[in-house]
Amino acid sequence: MVDPANTPLGRMLLEEITPVVMVLRTPLVEEAFPVRTASDQPYRIQKFKSRLFYASDIRQPNLEVAKERLKQVITQAGEKDFSELCSDPPQIETVLTSSESEILPSWFQFFNKELVRTLSFSDHEAFDHPVACLLVVSSKDEQPINRFVDLFNTSQLPALLNDGVMDPKILKHYLLVHDNQDGASEKYICLFLSWRTKILTEMKSTFGFNDCRLLCINSSEDGLVDHQDNPWASYKTDASPSQQLGCFLNVDDLNEIKDLMQDLSSKHIIPHMEQKIRMLNQQVSVTRKGFRNQIKNLWWRKGREDTPDAPSGAMYTFSSIESQIRVLGDYAFMLRDYELALSNYRLISTDYKIDKAWKRYAGVQEMMGLTYFMLDQSRKESEYCMENAFNTYLKIGLSGQQNATRCGLWWVEMLKTREQYKEAANVYFRISGEIKHAIRTYRSAVSVYKGTTWNHIKDHVHFHMGKWYAFLGIFDVAVTHMLEVLACSHQSKTTQELFLRDFLQVVQKTGKAFEVVRLQLPVINISSLKVVFEDHRTYASPAAVSVKESLWHSLEEDMLPSLSTMRSNWLESQPKLISTKYKESNVCVAGEAIKVDIEFKNPLQIYISISNVSLICELSTRSDETESDARNAHLENDEEFKNLITSRELSSDLSSFSLSEVDFSLEGGKTIVVQLTVTPKVEGILNIVGVRWKLSGSVVGFHKFESNLVKKKIAKGRRKAKHSPGNNLKFLVIKNLPKLEGFIHPVPKRVYAGDLRRLVLELRNASEYSVKNLKMKISHPRFLNIGNQENLKADFPACLEKKTNFDRTHLQAAEPDKVSQAVFPFPEDTIIQGETPFLWPLWLRAAVPGNISLYITIYYEMGDISSVMRYRTLRMHYNLQVNA
Repeated sequence: MVDPANTPLGRMLLEEITPVVMVLRTPLVEEAFPVRTASDQPYRIQKFKSRLFYASDIRQPNLEVAKERLKQVITQAGEKDFSELCSDPPQIETVLTSSESEILPSWFQFFNKELVRTLSFSDHEAFDHPVACLLVVSSKDEQPINRFVDLFNTSQLPALLNDGVMDPKILKHYLLVHDNQDGASEKYICLFLSWRTKILTEMKSTFGFNDCRLLCINSSEDGLVDHQDNPWASYKTDASPSQQLGCFLNVDDLNEIKDLMQDLSSKHIIPHMEQKIRMLNQQVSVTRKGFRNQIKNLWWRKGREDTPDAPSGAMYTFSSIESQIRVLGDYAFMLRDYELALSNYRLISTDYKIDKAWKRYAGVQEMMGLTYFMLDQSRKESEYCMENAFNTYLKIGLSGQQNATRCGLWWVEMLKTREQYKEAANVYFRISGEIKHAIRTYRSAVSVYKGTTWNHIKDHVHFHMGKWYAFLGIFDVAVTHMLEVLACSHQSKTTQELFLRDFLQVVQKTGKAFEVVRLQLPVINISSLKVVFEDHRTYASPAAVSVKESLWHSLEEDMLPSLSTMRSNWLESQPKLISTKYKESNVCVAGEAIKVDIEFKNPLQIYISISNVSLICELSTRSDETESDARNAHLENDEEFKNLITSRELSSDLSSFSLSEVDFSLEGGKTIVVQLTVTPKVEGILNIVGVRWKLSGSVVGFHKFESNLVKKKIAKGRRKAKHSPGNNLKFLVIKNLPKLEGFIHPVPKRVYAGDLRRLVLELRNASEYSVKNLKMKISHPRFLNIGNQENLKADFPACLEKKTNFDRTHLQAAEPDKVSQAVFPFPEDTIIQGETPFLWPLWLRAAVPGNISLYITIYYEMGDISSVMRYRTLRMHYNLQVNA
């Protein structure tokens, strides 16, 4: 981007936000005296400008008069350009080659200047506070010294200085003006030169050597000096280039006026402002900056945020620390020390917000946005500040409307400089107050773009409709539109941050945790959904869960009761205890957790925070099962789904099941798999309906799990459904059963071929009911051999020696008809119950090199014969690396 100071907005700011010089004059000083000028500054600043106002003009304009004045400006400019409307329209080539200033209507520039003028000397801004006072007395005045003294008394000063809004202790410069047209004879000239020396000496002794000056004007003898251009046209708003002004000023007069203003700026105004900045900066540093002072300030203001809003906000005098910080910021801005200005604007912004001084707060936000622009940094921050200022001005009401218009026009120029014409047009809409018309127009566009791939246009439409609805206070509709742009992976990182930040701000304004069905952030990969539960099959570790069911089936085939090999579901072996309705259902045990693995992905490039992630479940008794099915059948509508969730939460019995909650954060583009659990506590029918989470602590998201996928898989054939029971999210919960927990220790990850180690199998049963008839089968008996109970503490494996006849007879005596050579039955009197662990020795022998996967399954039966589930298996899996 080009230098901000050379942009239209930069030039406007450097012209309009400049030091004010108050002019006090006697009636004999001619009105034609130039009051505006520009001069180069050799010290720090080039093209330094100051604005001169007569003391009588330093007042807050009447609001109604200001409005009427603005209308007149537009009307007069329109009448002036009427002749152009009668001519032929320009050719497109002419328009394309014209500059922006040539295309803009003439009234627009006048309107901008006049708008700033009508907002002059506001009590919430300090860049209109006079920094100096130029006291002007004519040489024709009697007793000029007394006249100078009389000028700066209380009755002559503007009311704003007398009422404490502005500081009356300002720099003073004394100017004695002599009109050479008052006398041209040699005698008069000699008398004047003698008098001039005397009066200048008296002035300097009274008011200061460097603060007094004499200016001679109208030195042309014949008064026929023809200036090609009006010398005041570029400095005075209401001066016409065709007006014949200054015809008695010769070249020397004009140069003397320029020298006067240049000396006033470079030798008086700028040094005075620099001294003021140093003094104020030191004062602010001592009282407000630093951690200790900030804490003290917040403590002193504690409780103010609870006070009701006042129409005019808190009152501040020029001597208050808040006003002094604002003066420091504005002085630094006018001297183009933007870093210092920004730091003080930030400091005072929080104070005004806590004090609910909304107009002052908006003014500071506006200046922060302009300062960011002049620094040419942080577009996002500058636009955020202008947006905040604009909205705050509008919320004030009638007294802030013109300030909002000025803020909006400056904001438009900022956007146009950055070639953001689309956004600038949007701000023009808002300035004109046609938000409702804009909404109607954009609503028509929504249906046009629906279903197209024009994602950027659709994002623009939905985002701005959301912002406009929020401005009108229709927050529900605003959130609905802004939800459409949340998962905007095609947008830039900056745009994604803007969308998410503004969305969360709108949600916060609703004053509640907003609930959204199918919230798009983060994205949930339903195809990756994995359900892990335990029925008659239990697992010792996650590694055992990941093993294919077919492998476990082949390992357990000759261990389980023969009837199970003939049925597709173990429940079919209990026809009298279980209804046919549940023959194809998943079964879980009360008190045992069902685990659901869900993949979450952040589609954006920015960081997001997710909290309170949990499953949405319903557990009903057998008698309520029909009613539950009827409710779940009508969950096609998202609103019904949300209402059902709310009603269940209000009436849910927390004793029926417990849920886990997970918090996590996701960097841009990252994916995470989260494991959630639900633990039923009573018998009944458990439905896992969906998942819920909270985005950035403000927005509650729901996602419903579809059940039609499961139905499609079952419809393809019973054999396929048999191998994917985890896809079904409906469970029959049976009463609490014993469950073995076991592990082998210590299993090494790496051994050498021929290595021999004693391991111990440890089994526990925390239930009050016992388990019996234990059997065990090992996939690789060559590597893992089952020892004898008496070998539990032996150092040498006697079982690896040549087996005796007694050993073989003992192994085959337990179940000669049903147990094969590979199945090891534990002693018949083995019963595991309570907290006492059951230990059994195993011998690990690294037979050959390679990577070995050991699969161990343990079969056991329930001691309570009344249980629906007669047996269970414990599956264990270990990986072993054998090096040569």
